[in-house]
Amino acid sequence: MQDIANALEIQRYYYTAGKTKNIIKRMEFLKNLEQSIRNHENDIMEALRKDLNKAPFEAYATEIGMVLEEIKFVTKKLKGWAKPRQVKTPITNFPSVSRIYSEPYGIVLIMSPWNYPFQLSISPLVGAIAAGNCAIVKPSNYSPNTSAVIEQILTEVFPKEYVTVIQGGRDANKSLLEQKFDYIFFTGSVTVGKTVMRAASEHLTPVTLELGGKSPCIVDETANLELAARRIVWGKFLNSGQTCVAPDYLLVHHNVKEVLLKKLKKYIHQFYGDEACTNENFPKIINEKHFDRLLGLLEGEKIVIGGTFSRQSNQISPTVIDHITWNSPVMSEEIFGPILPVLEFSNLDEVITMVNSRPKPLALYYFTTKKENEKKIIGNISYGGGCINDTIMHLATSHMPFGGVGDSGMGRYHGRDSFDTFSHKKSVLKKANWLDIPLRYPPYKDHLKTLKKMF
Repeated sequence: MQDIANALEIQRYYYTAGKTKNIIKRMEFLKNLEQSIRNHENDIMEALRKDLNKAPFEAYATEIGMVLEEIKFVTKKLKGWAKPRQVKTPITNFPSVSRIYSEPYGIVLIMSPWNYPFQLSISPLVGAIAAGNCAIVKPSNYSPNTSAVIEQILTEVFPKEYVTVIQGGRDANKSLLEQKFDYIFFTGSVTVGKTVMRAASEHLTPVTLELGGKSPCIVDETANLELAARRIVWGKFLNSGQTCVAPDYLLVHHNVKEVLLKKLKKYIHQFYGDEACTNENFPKIINEKHFDRLLGLLEGEKIVIGGTFSRQSNQISPTVIDHITWNSPVMSEEIFGPILPVLEFSNLDEVITMVNSRPKPLALYYFTTKKENEKKIIGNISYGGGCINDTIMHLATSHMPFGGVGDSGMGRYHGRDSFDTFSHKKSVLKKANWLDIPLRYPPYKDHLKTLKKMF
């Protein structure tokens, strides 16, 4: 507790001295961060292998590569984003100029999860540094090897008064949340997100919550089933399903369900072999607690693909379960594992009603070849973001924001939106001294008539 308080005090002094305000210095630190990540690529991939059994390709594509691309994009655009932005001034303020200034919040707390432990620690940090903040980074205790590499890299690049890494479990989280930060950025479960928001409210600290939920994957009767199956299998079983935007369940038109199931089986076999639990490149479940929770969701269900598991390696093979209803245990919580339940529908109105009657999902995926159907789904269902005819890939860009809505989170980041998230927008009106129109001053006399003509 005292160490955390001291770290905050040191950062507060550093920030107050204006050490983070220089745009060129921010860019230098971000470029040094990029170089350090490149220097430690093998260390990061080895740590991700130990923590989650991620293959080098998957580790680079979903963690290292995304962070490097974000750094490059942000450093290229940062000078333009940071400039004061002049906006129009209404006639009632003549003569004056209106500008919006982006200023950092101050000391930011970034709390990251274990499923993409490197990307989800460093990507928000890039935005926090770009905006001119100091940061305390709290990586997950469930991915200790990656957390250690994160600490090594950040200690090499930043002085501790600029960026500090705090390791530990629940006690460390509790102690951090008792402190007053200027902004909190949390990625994790809905349950813990509520705890973070309660703690933040004690200090009136603004928050971004990147949560999760049950993200639907809808396949209508017009879809390209071959392509849909390939992209669904990839997106669902990436990181063994431990992805906040993974397709949580499949809603498929009853006319094409059996064909789609056959194609799903084909691509599961093609991607992972006869038995994924013996595939050295198939990620493992993070720990025994989650492993047992996932097995519990399979009890009594009709398994049509997969269902095998290995306690020795903490792996569960890609599994598809059929004849599911909304009352099935697997539909009562976010799955966050390699289990795909299948439900049927007859028309899109039915789909819209089903999805909208439940908490707003973080992601939605829709496979169709009919534009009017696409417009209907996008226009009538609220969700964080998603894809038409693909899965996951809406995250892989710095040009679009990523974030949830409702129970799936609040706030957004990536690219410009990361800079804006970690910046307070300060509005300043500069009035000229050479003219002072008396209209607004009392006594008002017949000024009301003149005022009405202006609106």
